[in-house]
Amino acid sequence: MAHTTIETLKTMLAHLDDAKKYQSLRDVLQSLPAPDLAPVFEDLSPEKRPVLFRLCPKDQAAALFAELTPETQQSLIEELSDKELGAVVAALCADDAADLVEEMPASVVRRILAQADAGTRRTINELLKYPQDSAGGVMTPEFMELRPGWTVRRAMAELRAHGFDKETINTCYVTGPDRTLLGEVTLRALVLEKDPGRPVQALMQEAPVRAATAADREEVSRLFEKYGLLAIPVVDAEDRLVGIVTVDDAMTILQDETAEDLAKMNAMAPSDKPYFRMSLWELYRSRAPWLLFLMLSATFSSLVIRGYEDALAAVTALTAYIPMLTDTGGNAGSQSTSTIIRGLAVGDITPRDWLRVLWRELRVALLCGGTLAVCNFGKMLLLDRMAAPVALVVSLTLVCTVLLSQLIGGALPVAARRLGVDPAVMASPVITTIVDTTTLLIYFNFARLVLHLA
Repeated sequence: MAHTTIETLKTMLAHLDDAKKYQSLRDVLQSLPAPDLAPVFEDLSPEKRPVLFRLCPKDQAAALFAELTPETQQSLIEELSDKELGAVVAALCADDAADLVEEMPASVVRRILAQADAGTRRTINELLKYPQDSAGGVMTPEFMELRPGWTVRRAMAELRAHGFDKETINTCYVTGPDRTLLGEVTLRALVLEKDPGRPVQALMQEAPVRAATAADREEVSRLFEKYGLLAIPVVDAEDRLVGIVTVDDAMTILQDETAEDLAKMNAMAPSDKPYFRMSLWELYRSRAPWLLFLMLSATFSSLVIRGYEDALAAVTALTAYIPMLTDTGGNAGSQSTSTIIRGLAVGDITPRDWLRVLWRELRVALLCGGTLAVCNFGKMLLLDRMAAPVALVVSLTLVCTVLLSQLIGGALPVAARRLGVDPAVMASPVITTIVDTTTLLIYFNFARLVLHLA
């Protein structure tokens, strides 16, 4: 249904200048949620965007604006009048307004703040005090606050009077006179309570799950997964309630963190822009520095090979197995690294577990390496028709390579977390570069030892 409506909207927009059937267009717009409308809006020409935006109802316009990329938001702001911009900022959720200010250039920020009322400016400034990757940086101050002594009747009256402007009312938070968080009560409990004179305190859950303003946003998102919550209260150092993080924010955090980790694991600079919204220059800048670093670091492998040219000249068959050995080492290291990075991300592994991690990786590596070595030894004798000493050199190298790769792949992410570095940086490209050099050193030294090469 939504797909058909979107196609109808695209057809109407293609003939907007001719048709001028704005009422029909407005009806189609109102039937679409903001997340479905945003991609259509992004593809419009800058001249048509203001026309479409002005046809949206106030609440839908604010929701649509929050879904747009910063570049499109800036382009639209330049086309809106001061009055229209003020209406958009007033309708935005406080956290979305703060995100908008954080993304815009200084000249645009001045205009946004000039159109915002004093309360909105104060709220935005409060939110901007917190680091962007903290719970305080992603929270919203628009939550429903109740007092423990209120009756259910009084609480419901407050919800009806002030609930429209809140991010969510499914969970209401009970606070003391100094805004200290005492507990939480669900809307379900209030609605189903038969005694309207019963105090809120009797219905509330004490000591709810909470997050500190300085907590890392990724840690907050894991709380949602662990406890199955729809919202988590955020408290300051004095345990005063200052905001909440909702489950939709947690989903966005997880998506952003996953995209960032994938980029780092594949040796690219992270970007929050969609692929087709990135210019060729931006794509180049995200990839070229890492490629250059990895290319230069690979020269260590070349130096090792040049140092053992005599061994390669004496037994030329050794050369044929270098790609297999380095690829196996890189793959083994990547498997270990990705497993440990995921464990660190979801909280299954902590830096204190590094000895347990190494012990497990050691045993797994011996099993994997032994299996590969036995299979490779038989393959080289039966299929490749290689001499037993050469097959032994390659097979022994396989065991040592897998062992070293998985130990390095397990240790580096844990060490990175202990040092405060993102473990994803220690992913496959870095591991592969380290393993390639060490694999060649092991290989050629085994060749010297077993084959008695000079």
